[in-house]
Amino acid sequence: EAAAAAEGDMAAEPTEEPFVSTCEAGSPSLLIWADDQRSASLIELKDQVLAETGVCLDVQEIPFGDIRTKISLAGPAGEGPDIFVGAHDWLGELYANGVVAPIDLGAKASDFDPVAVQAFTYEGELYGMPNAVENVAFICNPDLIDAAPASYDDVRSMSEAAAEAGELTQFFAQLREDAYHQEPIQTAFGGYIFGQNDDGTYDACDVGLDSEGAVAYLTWVDQMVKDGLLSGDVDWETAHVLFETGDAACIITGPWALDRFNTAGVNYDFYPFPSQPGHEASPFVGVQGFMINSFSDNKVLAQTFLTDYVATEPVMEAFYESGNRPPAYLPARGAMDEDAQAFAEAGANAHPMPAIPAMNAVWDAWGNAVKTVFLQSATPEQAAADAAATVREAAACE
Repeated sequence: EAAAAAEGDMAAEPTEEPFVSTCEAGSPSLLIWADDQRSASLIELKDQVLAETGVCLDVQEIPFGDIRTKISLAGPAGEGPDIFVGAHDWLGELYANGVVAPIDLGAKASDFDPVAVQAFTYEGELYGMPNAVENVAFICNPDLIDAAPASYDDVRSMSEAAAEAGELTQFFAQLREDAYHQEPIQTAFGGYIFGQNDDGTYDACDVGLDSEGAVAYLTWVDQMVKDGLLSGDVDWETAHVLFETGDAACIITGPWALDRFNTAGVNYDFYPFPSQPGHEASPFVGVQGFMINSFSDNKVLAQTFLTDYVATEPVMEAFYESGNRPPAYLPARGAMDEDAQAFAEAGANAHPMPAIPAMNAVWDAWGNAVKTVFLQSATPEQAAADAAATVREAAACE
């Protein structure tokens, strides 16, 4: 399963059959676009909302990845929903297209994870009510380690010991690419993608892909590959197979990998991300939630529905049960199992994936930079410089 940012890039296809409303013509109603992880729980609210408010709910199930493009087309045409589900990193595009309206969480604002609220904040205003957060964690097989590495110097020394013993194919099953999974590693060296302003927003003109920390990270990768401790052959699938088969002791991955780990019967546990001295690892956090169509005639009604009926423990717990992602609504976190709790703890120092348009250039540029170092086709300095130049060009900063 890819990160939320990747999900949003899936090609949008129109539904084959038009949606048929279940509401009486002329009666107050709200149309909600939701994916399969949230639609059933929303439909269950229909009778309660109708009885208490006289408002009829229409819930149209749409694949998550299709919503991003569909709302930008349907909203301005007056054919969109009142409320739609989406990812926070769509905001740059949706804001530019003018299809999202601000949301006020009112008295419930403090009930939400502050990082999730920050993620849905754009140009100083909140544009989404968060419902789920997602991030990676540092996972190891406790049968294969005596203690978890505290730093990447430890990762190296443990890799050397494992290689000398000949017990593992690779101690750390590190992916050779994918900027999403690299983030908690490069930040552990002091690297960064975009600088942040005092209010937590990202500065597209402060590109850190060629910063001292970013180059230090790539230099570490370069030396590990040269010494045979990391391999340029390890892509996403290979990394997970190495861990599942007990041929690697540690991996950085997300909740999407747990089903396959459990199926494989491999033992796993969660550990703090390694960090180099003076730095602290910070993974990306992706946030999903509910947004209001700026072209809706029912924006006030939509906001009231979200804060009064969706921002409740039963509904947010139901979303968690169907999606298996930690709730952004803090009162619902008591329903989490141990694995979800561990991912939530791993995300305590996370930062939102940048929603600014320049981030679109980062995925390929930084992923390719890491891959070229893994494949030994560029020096760390050149790979970092090329990636930074690509992103600066996309950001159009002087």
